[in-house]
Amino acid sequence: MSVPAFAALLERLVFTPGRNAKLALLQDWFATQPDPDRGVGLAALTEELVFTAAKPALVRDMVAARTDPVLLALSHDYVGDFAETVALIWPEREGVNAEPPSLAEVVEALELTPKAELPALIAAWLDTLDAGGRLALIKLVTGGLRVGVSARLAKTALAAWSGTAVEEIEEVWHGVAPPYLPLFRWLEGRGERPDPRDAPVFRPLMLAHPLEDAEVAALDPARYRAEWKWDGIRVQLTSGPGGARIWSRGGEDVSGAFPEIVEAMRFHAVLDGELLVIREGAVAPFADLQQRLNRKLVSAKMLRDFPVGVRLYDILFDGAEDLRALPFDARRARLEAWIGREAPARMDLSPQIAFASVAQLSAIRDGARAASIEGLMLKRADSPYVPGRVKGLWWKWKRDPLSIDAVLMYAQRGHGKRSSFYSDYTFGLWRPDGQGGEELVPVGKAYSGYTDEELAWLDRWIRNHTTARFGPVREVEKALVLEVIFDAARRSTRHKSGVALRFPRIARIRRDKPAGEADRLEGLMAYVSGVAEEEGARSASASSPS
Repeated sequence: MSVPAFAALLERLVFTPGRNAKLALLQDWFATQPDPDRGVGLAALTEELVFTAAKPALVRDMVAARTDPVLLALSHDYVGDFAETVALIWPEREGVNAEPPSLAEVVEALELTPKAELPALIAAWLDTLDAGGRLALIKLVTGGLRVGVSARLAKTALAAWSGTAVEEIEEVWHGVAPPYLPLFRWLEGRGERPDPRDAPVFRPLMLAHPLEDAEVAALDPARYRAEWKWDGIRVQLTSGPGGARIWSRGGEDVSGAFPEIVEAMRFHAVLDGELLVIREGAVAPFADLQQRLNRKLVSAKMLRDFPVGVRLYDILFDGAEDLRALPFDARRARLEAWIGREAPARMDLSPQIAFASVAQLSAIRDGARAASIEGLMLKRADSPYVPGRVKGLWWKWKRDPLSIDAVLMYAQRGHGKRSSFYSDYTFGLWRPDGQGGEELVPVGKAYSGYTDEELAWLDRWIRNHTTARFGPVREVEKALVLEVIFDAARRSTRHKSGVALRFPRIARIRRDKPAGEADRLEGLMAYVSGVAEEEGARSASASSPS
């Protein structure tokens, strides 16, 4: 597959908003493109391609040498995306008729060419391509395709194309390197399942359903175990003879940001837990943990000021023994025994909460306003550890919300000192679209609550993820989750969503949370209805005769 063919795929993905349509494009691509190019493209889409010498600064210097710097700066500010700016502004040369390179040729050349010779090599490729091809090449070289395809979506497309469960693909994914030739042979029935052996691979996490009032009434307390729902980031610790890795719940390797945890993983096991900043046994607010997230280098001061630990929930493997089929109570006993035996540094056991009735548990939940406690987790005693969200096994019962996890939809430049930043944010929640899927609907707009550092990060993200422009407003890829806090919520016929928020502001950027797991509109509306009923009852009581 040549770079122009890959460019055509990227363009179609950008202008195809529906998830199912994107899946169909990816399945067709896997079915029709040859090896090794389809594997190279897959690695690019899932951000598994990393070139040590070819960096954005190299491309920036190349285009600056061929264009007017003022024109380049103005064009970049207008277009927003640097790769798109270069693709459009790159001066074409007469008489160039070389064949465009294949994806495999690009990757091989970038890995083998000395750094000093890379500018000439990349410039020669850009000269052979049209604007679409140049855009694809630059994004391939510098990373971050931003076409609305997550690693999970690509794996889901692989599963649908091959008829293999996505969970099976997840379990071998990190044991196979691009261009994934053994993976494609297995999926096409031409080879054995790749054996990761002792490689530290990610196993899909078990997730919980939100607990609604109807389910609360039907709960049998004797069948469930309760734990605190800690407000950190969910992680999986995988350690053994092949190495140690810390995985986010989406399967992203976050080991580099937490070297002290990796250092403590001198065991052979796979563990499930919550990563938190912990000082002298006390859990710090999530804002402290944010200081450690998404960092490639961690300073000694950062390690000292924001010490992290993992509060363990579950054990999936004890050595080579797979424990996932055991009931939760049995796994809990194995985890307690494992901790007693291994006594790992920077790790402790998330305590279970004793309760005799749902009413007692509800009172405990209502009091869960402490820092870094979001509410409760309820886990059925006989539940195996199964990937994904199986209703009825695990429940998450958050404290009464005055916050929502919403998806950033639109951004607009601010005013005054913020006039150069995109600082006004429209966010939305998911609701059924009437056709069997879901859509985002705006529920509010916020322009405060973030730090200057977060504002700068958000501005860069918005410019790099813009999908459309409407005057001063940018529509962005629906991929970033924001935790929005608000003082009150009321029904509103003036808003498409049917609800209006009072004084919404950004509490934090949820870079750890996939957009598909943001909150649903029906949850917010249920809260609004409950508030209205309480206010009505108070009003009736106040007006009744004594």
